[in-house]
Amino acid sequence: PAPVSKSVATALSDAMTAACDYYRKQLRGATVAIQYLKNRGLTGEIAARFGLGYAPDGWQNLEAAFPDYRDESLVEAGLVIVSEKTDAQGVARRYDRFRERIMFPIRNVKGQVIGFGGRVLGSGEPKYLNSPETPLFNKGSELYGLFEARLAIRERKYVLVVEGYMDVVALAQLGFPNAVATLGTACTPIHVQKLLRQTDTVIFSFDGDSAGRRAARRALEACLPHAGDNRTIRFLFLPAEHDPDSYVREFGAEAFSEQVERAMPLSQFLLNEAIAGKALDQPEGRAKALFDAKPLLQALPANALRAQIMHMFADRLDIPFEEVAGLSDVDTRIATPPRQAPARSERRRVTDSEKRALRTLVMHPRVASQLDDEQIATLRALPRIGELFAEVVDHARALGEGAEFRLLSDVLRTSSNGATYEEIFREILDYDENVRDLLLQNPEDETVPERQREQERIAGEELQAAVLKMRYDACCDRLDRLARQSTFTPEELAELTELNQQRTDMKRRLGL
Repeated sequence: PAPVSKSVATALSDAMTAACDYYRKQLRGATVAIQYLKNRGLTGEIAARFGLGYAPDGWQNLEAAFPDYRDESLVEAGLVIVSEKTDAQGVARRYDRFRERIMFPIRNVKGQVIGFGGRVLGSGEPKYLNSPETPLFNKGSELYGLFEARLAIRERKYVLVVEGYMDVVALAQLGFPNAVATLGTACTPIHVQKLLRQTDTVIFSFDGDSAGRRAARRALEACLPHAGDNRTIRFLFLPAEHDPDSYVREFGAEAFSEQVERAMPLSQFLLNEAIAGKALDQPEGRAKALFDAKPLLQALPANALRAQIMHMFADRLDIPFEEVAGLSDVDTRIATPPRQAPARSERRRVTDSEKRALRTLVMHPRVASQLDDEQIATLRALPRIGELFAEVVDHARALGEGAEFRLLSDVLRTSSNGATYEEIFREILDYDENVRDLLLQNPEDETVPERQREQERIAGEELQAAVLKMRYDACCDRLDRLARQSTFTPEELAELTELNQQRTDMKRRLGL
């Protein structure tokens, strides 16, 4: 959305909040709407969690929610439409955008209502109606349910992207609270970027019909610029007659979990898209496959994943790798996997998981006390970012039981790395509603201590798992370097044995 003044943004936000409250109150007395939700298997608890409401039939019901129905902020927020027709006094008529619909509030990552989706009751059209684009709401960058799903995404370590609001709400009811949905539009690179801020694993679920396949292709294209060696992006295709809600109800949550685990990797989906319908036993078919693959390969970052996909493509077409690279205008010096792994150096890029671990430690400094000496040594040894981990851990431990985000941030701002920490603080406040809640906590809210403990518990588990994965990666890196040696000293042989044992143990603990 285009930038607007603070006063305008506040007026629009207040209007959306008031409308949300009105719709929620209307649901309590809407028998037909309540019965519809019950028929879909939703409980009152889930309806309350997502703030579901009801827009009654009628043209100007929102007059009851606002003292001035002609306030322009109602039009700008997309709640009221101005008609081309006029009344007897020549004044343009106004009417509510949403009528006789189940209402789904759309929240941003700070929990503010920025739009609505409405599902019609009965046979009206359109079946689903979204708020229009407004200064608060842009469909190409927002995801339904992300605010509600964030804790579950962290706990389960993946996000499930589905096609509609009802899928999100129904899956939360059925035991999959880590689902989100795009808002009646194709998945965009901004959506993907926002998802990857939360987790390294994104799984898209699409209906198996032709429309679902087209949506999956657009999602693939949105993902390609963000595909990394340390990220997992998969595509789940359900039978044509099912959506996630109906599949879970017919076959059970365990069966759906198995489908999620077997979802198609991005690499395989890209390959399938490029060769689909091509006669690969003929030169023309192979040439067409290369032609279709070219923009997809070029959209990928120059990393090991792109190299592996190009090797898969070369094997499938039975042509040399260099031919695939040349016809795709991809530099083989970049794309070909190096025969020798580069030594770790200060030029090594900081991974997303390392950045997320540092943010977690800054957000919840008390979890530093849960780290043992070996784990702290792992963090300190990380190139480029190890110094920051060491500084945060030292200050967090010095603050003791009183360590909290506000106190730690004040200390870190005075550090020689203060500018870097300021960027981390902005990311936390922009993208994490949990820390926002901690900063803006209401002293009269008796649930604050309990919510703090729950957030710290999850943060502690996340950090422990992240450090274990870092140790595992370092162990594998050292084993790879040892394996390239032609001879070994007795000390190196002993180290090799010890590292293999450690890798096996850590692999088991990580569930790899």
